[in-house]
Amino acid sequence: MHPALSVIIFTTLAGAAQGLVVALAVARLLQGELPRGFLLASLSVALVLLLVSLVASSFHLGRPERAWRAVLMWRTSWLSREVIVLPAFIGIVALWLALEWSGVLPGLLPAVMLLAIVLALALWLCTAMIYACLKFIEEWAYPLTVVNYVLLGLASGLLLTAALATLAGASGAALHAGAWALGVTLLAALMRGAALVRNAGIRHRSTLQSATGIRGSNLRQTSMGMSAGAFNTREFFHGKPLWMFQRIKHAFLLLAFALPVLLMALSLWTREPAWLLPTLAIQYVGLLAERWFFFAQAKHPQNLYYQVVS
Repeated sequence: MHPALSVIIFTTLAGAAQGLVVALAVARLLQGELPRGFLLASLSVALVLLLVSLVASSFHLGRPERAWRAVLMWRTSWLSREVIVLPAFIGIVALWLALEWSGVLPGLLPAVMLLAIVLALALWLCTAMIYACLKFIEEWAYPLTVVNYVLLGLASGLLLTAALATLAGASGAALHAGAWALGVTLLAALMRGAALVRNAGIRHRSTLQSATGIRGSNLRQTSMGMSAGAFNTREFFHGKPLWMFQRIKHAFLLLAFALPVLLMALSLWTREPAWLLPTLAIQYVGLLAERWFFFAQAKHPQNLYYQVVS
């Protein structure tokens, strides 16, 4: 599949914001109080990330002015459900921020925070199921797609929480969040590795032989049957050479998992939360590469006909 930059930015930024909101809500519910300045700043960051991700997602639409029509298919479409849940989640985060800032209706806060957690989980589910429900794309159609969206969002959100606590001067909270981020990142690495192993072993039901009805074992395609590219060749194939594909896989394994784990462990060992700031930047670059690979690895059956130009 062709990895759209707008969708990559949307899913990575929104995922980090969701993880940040979940981390703040759980900490607030369990501890009762968080430093007011840190909480307001963190909720503001989450809200900005969500709004930026919403704008980014609109660039993937052919007719953005008709986006509202997507909600009409909510009974059958995970995309429609995502279109409903995302604004609802943005609204509940904005409401939480307003309540914390104004200090009014404090009794409403627990319900708002619980609803924020539920909507964050629902948004991860909707986003992941857009891809996991496509049975004909075997690299996506399995439960680990949903698991990885949730774990990667939580890992990046917890690390973002730790970095914001570091900037706020709350070193204890930063190290505590960093420890959780380390644990979730290790779990995310394990699940993403399992997905890579699973996808590497796929034996696709559709082949050149089944598509053409020609049973020869040495069958190969030498032309896509047209003189130039078309919508199908642009949207359903990444068009990058194999060497680049492999290097991006190695890059995301290093930048999203290996280096962040080492830096977070170093931060905890030295009790120095400043290491968490560069770790956040490194991990986000790795997540961009991971999401590119996620889309590019998917093999749409139509590419049996559109592998090469000539």
